[in-house]
Amino acid sequence: MPLNKLMVTFVFLLVGGAVSAAEKIAPDEVVNYKKIGEVDLKLHMFKPSGHQASDKRAAVVFFFGGGWQGGTPRQFYQQCRFLAQHGMVAFAAEYRVGSIHKTSPYECVTDGKSAIRWVRQHAVKLGVDPKRIVSSGGSAGGHVAACTGVVKGYEQQGEDTAVSSVPNAMVLFNPVLDTTAKGFGVGHFHRGKQTELSPCHHVRKAIAPTIVFQGSADTTTPLENAERFSRLMKEAGNHCEVVTYEGRKHGFFNGSFFRPTSNDEDYHDTTEKTLNFLKQYGMLE
Repeated sequence: MPLNKLMVTFVFLLVGGAVSAAEKIAPDEVVNYKKIGEVDLKLHMFKPSGHQASDKRAAVVFFFGGGWQGGTPRQFYQQCRFLAQHGMVAFAAEYRVGSIHKTSPYECVTDGKSAIRWVRQHAVKLGVDPKRIVSSGGSAGGHVAACTGVVKGYEQQGEDTAVSSVPNAMVLFNPVLDTTAKGFGVGHFHRGKQTELSPCHHVRKAIAPTIVFQGSADTTTPLENAERFSRLMKEAGNHCEVVTYEGRKHGFFNGSFFRPTSNDEDYHDTTEKTLNFLKQYGMLE
């Protein structure tokens, strides 16, 4: 076989192998957590090996990025499977987005709170410890995750608010932490209301321990926002750690399942640091 044809065949096999491996990452179960009008919202669930309802596992709920306008739960399938292999029940959440549901960041945050509440409310059936629920996400999904732990209110009307929608820890990947002109998303809020869902503007004491993964070259969600959020958290007596990745841009943490061009180096580093953080704060043994 000529060398050029041999190289084409080799590349084809490599790509084919990658696609085949990627297709193996799929949820173990998909469950409805919310019906709002005609819209059914689902949690894509990943379980540890041998998981039973009698277990009391820590849980994590991931929210995808996409500027509150789009995105897919598949973004965090790779992280979900990884954490399930380390003993957590992991969920990749759907939530309403502007391009499909004509919604705003307010509905995104409300859906995020509904997802955390639903997992806690059904903890016994799911084999989950209701005191060890982690909120996580990237970019706008990181904003949703952060708001579940930081911003009060914006609960879904009709839900049992006696069941808390607040997570016990947060793992945030280049999240939107300031929705004013100093951060991202100011155009999604009416004048005078730019701070209503801005985590930096709602920091107070007794917020769950948090880790933020941030690229230093991120021009979408600036490093300054993460550093300021961490400083405000610490001043309020909370734990917040920022892990900075030099020269990395927005979305650097994505694994090869979601972003085939990724070499998984940053994905592996962020997931290992996530494990250490969760163990440090009792979310994992």
